[in-house]
Amino acid sequence: MSPSRIAPVAERIGDRLPLLIGLLLASLTLRPQVVGLGPLLPDIQAAFGMSYATAGLLITIPVLCLGIFAPIAPVLAGRIGAVRAVTVAISLIGFAGVLRLVVPGTAGILIFTFAVGAGMGLGNALMVIAVKERFADRPLLLTSVYTAGIQIGSSVAAVLAVPLAGMLHGWRYSLLAFSLASIAALIGWFLMTRNASHDRPPGVLPRFPLRSRLAWVFVLMFGLMGVIYYGITAWLPAAYVELGYSHAATGWLAAIFNIGTVPATIAVGIIGERMTRRRGLLAAASTMVVATLLLALVPSGAVVWILFAGFANGAMFTLTMSLPLDVADRPVDVGAVAGMMLFFGYLATATAPFLLGAMRDAMGNFDLALLVFPLCALIYVGCVATLSNARLRRGVRQS
Repeated sequence: MSPSRIAPVAERIGDRLPLLIGLLLASLTLRPQVVGLGPLLPDIQAAFGMSYATAGLLITIPVLCLGIFAPIAPVLAGRIGAVRAVTVAISLIGFAGVLRLVVPGTAGILIFTFAVGAGMGLGNALMVIAVKERFADRPLLLTSVYTAGIQIGSSVAAVLAVPLAGMLHGWRYSLLAFSLASIAALIGWFLMTRNASHDRPPGVLPRFPLRSRLAWVFVLMFGLMGVIYYGITAWLPAAYVELGYSHAATGWLAAIFNIGTVPATIAVGIIGERMTRRRGLLAAASTMVVATLLLALVPSGAVVWILFAGFANGAMFTLTMSLPLDVADRPVDVGAVAGMMLFFGYLATATAPFLLGAMRDAMGNFDLALLVFPLCALIYVGCVATLSNARLRRGVRQS
């Protein structure tokens, strides 16, 4: 992206360090409540007698909210400022997460899962807004910072979900620990941003570039990436339990998947500007095709395959989140492209845990469901192949 697209920011990064730390703390809360569920789904199913499809809703609902609430985030930021809006989002994640674990029955769990998802959806989109408002001079670096926070939070949740359930005598207390950690991050966010300004740029619903073919390519890419990530998060542990792995071992597979994303995200932040988006995305997506195919066909090497899948996912996520910055000039237009990508992309992604669970109910095993992941990665490669430098430079209006 050319320097002319973004107004220079005189303030040094060091002067904005408290806000940068705050963004990192806030981003840590955006995935544990859903990622930590994956390894615990078998226990939750047993506790409530859920089918695989119904259990998949516990993942589907938060992912659906990531799309539904993305267009609402700029409105909330316009009303109260992006900093206060992030406070609202983290509060929802933490406190609704606590309430989800004390209400009785499946209906109560699903209702408060929606509230947790609302906080995640607002927070996810507000990260982009906050970066654009406060760090417009270093967008890819700051994108890598908050996406690294998302990946680190996911990794910790995946690593600790099963051990905490064993130590604390139940899955409820494992999820309660993640909720309390979100509340601790909320306190840290408040302390880091207590002196921040509360600018309130006009908050309006973004006007999606619905006639832009390029914007729809971004939507498809984001949706395919989400199907892979949340499909693996929801059902890979259960699939490998059926293959004879222990719950602890499958929890580590989920952990390794998320751990692998972190170095990739950091690497993109450091060297991302030295290569074209297309080249980086093609390399990452091709790795994902091979890794997920091997996960389905050669489960004995799962630890290696899932590590490569995680690395590929980290690069794909960070680079895909940066694409709207390449194709629009004004912040409001960048927000519109990003909002469209998140809204429709997450709506498509949200169907994956439920449909893959229903596929397992119908087939009696996960064999076919696991092959969905390399297929999605292959289609993603095809989408990336259309992203020539000239097409990206033309932007969304001319596509």
